[in-house]
Amino acid sequence: MGLSILLVDENSDRAALIERGLHEAGYDRVSIIRETKGVLKKIEDISPDVIVIDLGNSSRDLLEHMFLVSRTVRKPIAMFVDQSDEQSMFRAIEAGVSAYVVDGLKKERIKPILDLAMIRFKAFENIRNERDAAKSALDDQKLIDRAKRMLMQAKGLSEDDAYESLRKAAMAQNKRIVQIAEAVMAAQSVMEQCDDRT
Repeated sequence: MGLSILLVDENSDRAALIERGLHEAGYDRVSIIRETKGVLKKIEDISPDVIVIDLGNSSRDLLEHMFLVSRTVRKPIAMFVDQSDEQSMFRAIEAGVSAYVVDGLKKERIKPILDLAMIRFKAFENIRNERDAAKSALDDQKLIDRAKRMLMQAKGLSEDDAYESLRKAAMAQNKRIVQIAEAVMAAQSVMEQCDDRT
């Protein structure tokens, strides 16, 4: 089964041209949305693999609306516009548009542009996933450090001993150390609330 393509285009002539180009390129599963109102819900319902947005000579408001769509939907997006400026190009990249094509709507160019959009999207997703994993690891480490400090103060332990206590509890309960650290911090919060009431 091939990729499913969603084409967003209010202009029926241009939509027909793109659809023909997609079919000639071997993409048989093509859905078309002819109205940008409520487009996010429609995208969610259709759940395409790739989105092609043809804006032609669009207004600034419509362009901004489509940038918001791009930011919200984590899919490869190829966007065609008739003209653009440096700020709009920057906003497109910032919004996660995988291929932003100015005055390049030709039937024979559609497949290479889609290929480029998918490659760029995958590369961007890899970077985003690595960034999210690094941030999560950093957040986990901060929480573990806070739990260690709390144990050091409450029990008079060294840093190594506090970490070892967390590690042993994690092994005994078959949990990650960060989960034990969360439990320690939650227990500390409850204790502080009890102290405040007395």
